[in-house]
Amino acid sequence: MKDANLRALGWVAAAALGGLLLLRLQRAPPALDVWFWLGTLLVASLAVLSIRRLANLDGGRWVGTLTAAVFGLWVVYFWQVLVVAFNVPKVLLPPPLAIIESMGLHGTVLWGDFVQTVLKAVLIGWAVGCAAGFGVAVAIDRLPFLQRGLLPLASLTSTIPLVAVAPIAVMWFGFEWPSKAAVVVLMTFFPMLVSTLAGLQASGKLERELMYGYAASYSRTLLALRLPAALPFMFAALKVNATLALIGAIVAEFFGSPTSGLGFRISTEAAKMNMSLVWGAIVVAAVTGSAAYALLVQIERRAAFWHPSIREGRAT
Repeated sequence: MKDANLRALGWVAAAALGGLLLLRLQRAPPALDVWFWLGTLLVASLAVLSIRRLANLDGGRWVGTLTAAVFGLWVVYFWQVLVVAFNVPKVLLPPPLAIIESMGLHGTVLWGDFVQTVLKAVLIGWAVGCAAGFGVAVAIDRLPFLQRGLLPLASLTSTIPLVAVAPIAVMWFGFEWPSKAAVVVLMTFFPMLVSTLAGLQASGKLERELMYGYAASYSRTLLALRLPAALPFMFAALKVNATLALIGAIVAEFFGSPTSGLGFRISTEAAKMNMSLVWGAIVVAAVTGSAAYALLVQIERRAAFWHPSIREGRAT
């Protein structure tokens, strides 16, 4: 096992070394001769081989994480190489190094955008929307007659177009982050409601009859049996809502925002043809969404460790 790990890491190191040599060859004239393309094919072959060797290792979750990281780095690497080799205009697709340089130069600006969009609009709207969906789901489960009145109205919120509700939210709540948070609440409410209702029905019939035989109250049955059974469904909604909230807040900022925000930055810098900073804002949003999803996955592993899907994932 140790020898296999060392061989796989050796292939990764060889591919990385070949990639660095290719970058040096690309800087030296002539950049697009036959040796450059042969080197590109060789490095691509080494990259594929190294990824395959890593993926075949038996090392648990860290192998999957490392393989995904290496694959992502190679995608970014060939993006850089091919964009520069074909001299693609930066307006169409800037190279990754230009994006990283722009992010470094405008780090303060992007941090302000991150605070405005993520820490205010997304986080507050996501929390309020998920909490409201959970509360209405429990109320419908407790009082079934509410299902005929509240559920159709709740489903109506999921059919309202985002581009239609965003300007209305700006008119109601102003140009600051509360209007974007209101859009996020509207987008995250229904998925949490439907998932929680499905989860509350996921507990087994025998378990519910056992709780009834013990004369357990509704609240006791809810806390001891039905909510634990609903956790996988609720976490699925939380993970979906994390990405929906980010998309909703960014799109809502296109229809009116103060002088900060990821959506505001994308729209204004795209109008100036400053595509490196536009891609920098996109990178911030993508990394934020991925980090939020990964964090929720880790919380789910600890909160619903008993669920078969979690146990199988740990076993593999």
